[in-house]
Amino acid sequence: MRKQAAGTALLTAAALFMVELPVPEPNNSSDNLQDDDQPNVVSMPKGQIPVTLVETIDGDTIKVKFIGKIETVRYLLVDTPESKKSGVCVQPYAKEAFLRNNELVRNGSLTLELEQGSTRDGYGRLLAYVYVDGKSVQETLLQEDLARVGYIMNPPYKYLKLYKDDENLARRGHMNIWSRSGFVTKWGFAGCE
Repeated sequence: MRKQAAGTALLTAAALFMVELPVPEPNNSSDNLQDDDQPNVVSMPKGQIPVTLVETIDGDTIKVKFIGKIETVRYLLVDTPESKKSGVCVQPYAKEAFLRNNELVRNGSLTLELEQGSTRDGYGRLLAYVYVDGKSVQETLLQEDLARVGYIMNPPYKYLKLYKDDENLARRGHMNIWSRSGFVTKWGFAGCE
């Protein structure tokens, strides 16, 4: 219990720091310096923690190297159809959600943002907002009709309204998960491939 509390404290502390990485320039001429003679710096949004992708598990779960440890990360506030859950059939659009998620997380700098107070689920997975080059993976999956808003356990959540707005807009398009009447339920998804 003490180790878990220390780990949670470490994760929260890491999330509070802003990371700034120098960007190498193509040559070293003085033309590449700003007016104040400082090298250009790329700022990571405050609260985002850089991680390294280890594996894409499914449409809403990845494994990453995080502060020297391999962590399974479950995306906060979104749910995609199941493809690997024990005792559950492969659901329609599960493969598409997995492939899109995999494509997103492999094509840029991966960062996590933790929600205050909700850092682990009942399976011990790290709960996080996931970004690639500063763009939300959750939002992309919602906007592309491959995910629904779900698992609202301990509100308030920082991005809940934004994600619900994305979901409502996507629902009107009747594409992918929204193309089948009754497929999306408040508890997940109904039906098998």
